[in-house]
Amino acid sequence: MGKRLSILVLLLLSLSAFAADPSSLLDADSSDSSSDLAGPIHLDRAGEKWAAKTLRKMTVEQKVGQMLMPWARVQFMNVNSPDYALLRDNLRKYHLGGFGITVATEAGMLMKNQPYEVAVLTNRLQQDSPLPLLFAADFERGLPMRINGATGFPAAMAFGAAGARDYAFQFGSITAREARAIGVHWNWFPVADVNSNPANPVINTRSFSEDPQQVADLVTAYIAGARGDGMLTTVKHFPGHGDTDVDTHIGLARVTGSRERLDAVELVPFRAAIAAGVDSVMVGHMTVPAIDPSGRPASISAPVITGLLKHDLGFRGLIVTDALDMGALTSFFTGTPSQISGKAAVEAVKAGSDMVIIPADLDGAYSGLLDAIRRGELTPARIDESVLKILRLKASVGLQKRRTVDLATLTEVVARPESLLAAQRIAEASITLVRDNHKVLPIKASGTSSPALPYQPSRTGTRTVVLIFTDDVRGSEGGRIFERSFRARIPDALVLYVDEGNAGPLAPSILAAVEQAERVVAVTDVLPGADRRAGQANGVAGMAKNSGGLLAQVIQSAGDKTVVVAMGNPYIAAGIPEVQTYLCTFSNMPVSASAAIRVLFGELSARGHMPVTIPGVIDRGGGIQPAPAP
Repeated sequence: MGKRLSILVLLLLSLSAFAADPSSLLDADSSDSSSDLAGPIHLDRAGEKWAAKTLRKMTVEQKVGQMLMPWARVQFMNVNSPDYALLRDNLRKYHLGGFGITVATEAGMLMKNQPYEVAVLTNRLQQDSPLPLLFAADFERGLPMRINGATGFPAAMAFGAAGARDYAFQFGSITAREARAIGVHWNWFPVADVNSNPANPVINTRSFSEDPQQVADLVTAYIAGARGDGMLTTVKHFPGHGDTDVDTHIGLARVTGSRERLDAVELVPFRAAIAAGVDSVMVGHMTVPAIDPSGRPASISAPVITGLLKHDLGFRGLIVTDALDMGALTSFFTGTPSQISGKAAVEAVKAGSDMVIIPADLDGAYSGLLDAIRRGELTPARIDESVLKILRLKASVGLQKRRTVDLATLTEVVARPESLLAAQRIAEASITLVRDNHKVLPIKASGTSSPALPYQPSRTGTRTVVLIFTDDVRGSEGGRIFERSFRARIPDALVLYVDEGNAGPLAPSILAAVEQAERVVAVTDVLPGADRRAGQANGVAGMAKNSGGLLAQVIQSAGDKTVVVAMGNPYIAAGIPEVQTYLCTFSNMPVSASAAIRVLFGELSARGHMPVTIPGVIDRGGGIQPAPAP
């Protein structure tokens, strides 16, 4: 009741904030709420004319602003608050072309918000902007990457395990409809990287597969579904981030393959995406010696962007950098944050990029580009080329006709029951049984949990011990769903959360409980190995030291009565070869947690096939399938 009341209050406050401006919710040229349900991406003759006419009227300062995209962090903001005033002032001072939509973080945790809050913010910023704004987001697993209450999908690798192009098409289509309903037009997805390196600390399950053709098939299916329902798409991280072992948020990665290797592996999905009409390509921060031996990151390399992407692959769409504030790029330059941002923006545009996103210092990037134009380092024609692409993209999603969204449509579009069901079915089709000693699965439910009285302790036993290894004991939403669903079947299960900090102190009590248990379920709800908070850039195939060591002890102690559920990184098994029963979900999203529970308890069969190879454990394409019916 309290949550519903909060949403109602938010909506009423938002509507009252717009009351002084009757056009704030609906543009004068359209009052039909059905226009919020976007059609396919399409640039018609009228849109072309609008883009060309708008470009001719713009000043050089306005043009430069269109090429910049900083973050807008979603939260409730009074229109006269300092937080909103800063957004509005930056919008007007720098003539911004759009914003990337994200949320605040607190101690490494995303502070997610609601669909209404996003829609209200995008509407207000659109009304405060002289030109229509393009809003983008990282919705790699659907809107719940940042927004609560929408349709959440598994990570990309789960689609590789499920193996159906139609699933990727549905993923793109549903995400597009929900994104457009809240005012977001552009998704920085799909990931076209081929994850062929198990030690990759930043791609991993964000990739569909280690097979280039499978990645290409699923990338193009996603693009078709998304563009068909009005969302601009991006393939990343060009020319391929899958065979690296460095997290580019921290350090500079290196793609070591020859040009022949690039053509046979990394570039296969990008070529397919370009042929499928992808709207933009995001260039990564990694060196590619086979293309540019100078050691410059691809994101500021003319041989990579102009030579390889534009000339060799023939891409004519929008080229965008990965975030300019990432350590792989900022460490390449020297100076103040403002100077570094200016240098990075200028070098990216000189290399062939059209838009630079998330600069570490917005003023530095803006001033750096203007100064480069004034001294002739960047020509007016070069700037016009990029800005015209951006304006055409805006016209292709109809922003010259209508900027805002109708809040009334959110309850019709976001989290439709059929969308939620589609996501759940995809997660269920992806669950892959790698090993089974036939001594643990299926787990037998011992009853259903009855409603507990408030403030009364629940009873737990030690016959079944569930250990949820996580990066943070506060846990992910998927981990909590796993616990809740497990307790619904075995109410007295002992459930413990373990992270790198408490693994050592908890080890004696955990091992004592494991020794007494009849069965042990170890859930590895952890990200790949790079620790950004510690400044660690290199990845590892397994878990962090303390957590991984405790898991190895658990398996050694519990032996054949243990099942390990890799709820995310599938490569963890490479570090625990003794494991006898091993299940992969490739994702820690709630739909994946629910699907894993159903497989553990024999309510459905594991049907997935491995989209990657786990060294020493299983090859790509493997997986234990149910026996055919007689």
